[in-house]
Amino acid sequence: MSLSLAASAIASATVLASEPSVSIPTADVPTAIPPAFVVLAVALVLPVLSRKLGHALGVLATGGVAVWALLAPAGTYLPVTFLGFDAVLFHVDAFSKLMGVIFGFIGAAAVLYSYSSEARNRQTAFALGYVGTSIGAVFAGDWLTMVFFWELMAVTSTLLVWDYGGEAVRAGFRYAIYHGLGGSLLMAAVVWHYTSVGSFLFSASDGIVAGVPAVLAAVGIGVNVGFVGLHTWLPDTYPRPHVAASVFLSVYTTKTGVYGLARAFPDGNLAIAYMGSAMALVGVVYALLQDDMRRLLSYHIQSQVGYMVAGVGVGTALATAGAFAHVFNHILYKALLFMTAGVVIARTSENRLKYLGGLGRTLPVTALAFTVAALSISGFPGFNGFVSKGMITAAAHKEHLDGIFYILLAAGVGTFMSFIKFGYYAFLKESKGSWNVRRSVTGQRVAMLSVAALCVALGLYPDALFALLPGSTADAHPFTLSHLGEGFLLAALGVAGFAALKKPLSKVGPGVDVDRVIEPLTFYGMRGLVRGVTELFAAVDRMAVGAANAAIDAAGDPYGTIRGPLGSLVGSDDDRLRDGSLRAGIATSVLLVVAVLAATLLGLL
Repeated sequence: MSLSLAASAIASATVLASEPSVSIPTADVPTAIPPAFVVLAVALVLPVLSRKLGHALGVLATGGVAVWALLAPAGTYLPVTFLGFDAVLFHVDAFSKLMGVIFGFIGAAAVLYSYSSEARNRQTAFALGYVGTSIGAVFAGDWLTMVFFWELMAVTSTLLVWDYGGEAVRAGFRYAIYHGLGGSLLMAAVVWHYTSVGSFLFSASDGIVAGVPAVLAAVGIGVNVGFVGLHTWLPDTYPRPHVAASVFLSVYTTKTGVYGLARAFPDGNLAIAYMGSAMALVGVVYALLQDDMRRLLSYHIQSQVGYMVAGVGVGTALATAGAFAHVFNHILYKALLFMTAGVVIARTSENRLKYLGGLGRTLPVTALAFTVAALSISGFPGFNGFVSKGMITAAAHKEHLDGIFYILLAAGVGTFMSFIKFGYYAFLKESKGSWNVRRSVTGQRVAMLSVAALCVALGLYPDALFALLPGSTADAHPFTLSHLGEGFLLAALGVAGFAALKKPLSKVGPGVDVDRVIEPLTFYGMRGLVRGVTELFAAVDRMAVGAANAAIDAAGDPYGTIRGPLGSLVGSDDDRLRDGSLRAGIATSVLLVVAVLAATLLGLL
């Protein structure tokens, strides 16, 4: 459905001159070709190519998107007619430029990692379809195009999960249901928005229309970003597929959701800001309880995306810049964390931390890459997470949103504790036996060290990232004494907290999440609804059959039918109701027929 619809839409697209003030640079061919379609084209041909050639094309296509996004002039756009409506197939501004650069770069690193992790061509093809549709969503210039790619993104990511088989199939069904519901709500919001504004174009209004459309959009996008209560698909799905697939999954869905949230609420929303802070804290608490490595990392996706959602909700120029700085940084260190976890799982065939230990000596490059990623996600000074987290907390503090400020700080302490736990059990703790495993292969090391180098570079020289950010970085001062002191204090509290809770944490289970309530309620609620509807139809059917049988009996024996009820009215003299006693003349019969027809017509009218 999706690819054929996309192909027909592209084939019939007609360039319009609806905005003469902005010109399309037709002389430069790359600016006239949506980069998403290049990636999707490679995804289509990859299954029939050799692994080396197919993955090489995947690296070139995704890396090319990063370069294209970096060099494309702001204001580049391609207006088309799509499904009979005016649309913008792709549009370059500060938001889409940043998303294109990081989506392309990490896509190239993930394809290289996939090749080195022995991923099949078909899996990488699904992954590239996922990447291409995500890029299409963030370069859309209108709600209609964005929703189109948004839904395709849900389809391609589900196929990526299902491709692995086994437990991933059940998780994929749950993932598909959640994102189907979320996409439907977003689509309803966009349709309602169109009826109010008369256009799908982003330029037609300042965000989504307030009221019901805004609520529908917030909840629909909230599924993608992992709002509290709508997040359980995330830790359930991401640990299931191939380790290379998890790297892709950790990047695109949630961050595309943050982008959509910023488009829908460009001026912020306080309720969304508080939801973001709740996500940050809830995610980190559940992450601390996990023993499965990828499940721990998945809960931290919810937690870290909470910072971004809080930044979008605060809505000031600094908060917006901080939210998208954190999008960029989080994609780097979260993909790196899933890469390092994937190497550990592939080499040891073990997912659970308590059965690991001592891998720092066996997998030194992986341990180094993990250390960089862990310090980055925790916000340690000198690493990229320190910069973007500080921008968001500073924006909240500046707006006197003390509740959000302190919740995010508390989540920061929990993040330090989580990754001290991960690093200790996987790489530092002495294992009961010695690991005799093969070290990471060259492609994995190149991918991990390239991403790790960026985490350090952007932590030491954040101006390189500031140049790409939407919003304003004028008030961003990452290396002030107060901010540095805050970073070191959170780290110290994290170390102390882990030392104090190490034994209790090792004895508790993964915790009871809301899915323990939602799933039974959904199951039994749907079963009750189905039974109720079935019984209602059965009762109506019984009434209809009974009425039909009574009519047939009355027609066959009219005197017998009316003898009983009329007998009580006219007395017990049977002669008055004997057969034939109710005969009427022609005039009376015609009158009765006319009366019945008149009553029927009145009823119809």
